[in-house]
Amino acid sequence: MFNVLQPYILTFIPIFVAVDAIGNIPLFISLVNSLGKKQRQKVVLDTVTTATAVAILFVLIGKWILSFIGITISDFQIAGGALLFIISVRLLMPGTAKSLVANSHEKNIGVFPLGTPLVTGPAVLTTTLIMHDTFGLFPTLLSLLANMLIVWVTLAKADVIMKVMGTSGTRAFSKIMYVLLAAIGVMMIRRGILGGFFP
Repeated sequence: MFNVLQPYILTFIPIFVAVDAIGNIPLFISLVNSLGKKQRQKVVLDTVTTATAVAILFVLIGKWILSFIGITISDFQIAGGALLFIISVRLLMPGTAKSLVANSHEKNIGVFPLGTPLVTGPAVLTTTLIMHDTFGLFPTLLSLLANMLIVWVTLAKADVIMKVMGTSGTRAFSKIMYVLLAAIGVMMIRRGILGGFFP
């Protein structure tokens, strides 16, 4: 039974860490704080739709693009792992994520910066592509859709979650996710080196 579920579990967890739905709550609230209930619902829908569409598109054509320009999966694992590590370290620094809010002047904030790059950014794109190569398309897409469902519920109930966890709680959770993301980045680099130099 575990062997059947293993690919789904092993794809779900890295994508969950990369998406960091709960860690995005404070930024989401700061962006929609002045909006009414219907406007918030539209922002949530736009966020999830954009994030899902961008991620699925990259999963479907990302490997083909890499192959077309002559980049192997091992190359991408090393580069992607390094990128994940750098992103996670930067996000651990104070104020980095908030810069997305400060620089956002778009009317449709559900598309940018919430849909991308906040929910589906480089970390999610890199993770999903490598999960696709490692575990296959179906487990990756199913895990991605499950995570986007979590994002939808989390953002729709952001005020309630924030009251329960508090600002400090959501920030602490987010920091833990960033550390795990850094560890996943190191793992990807290791696998890329082993696959590229010691096949």
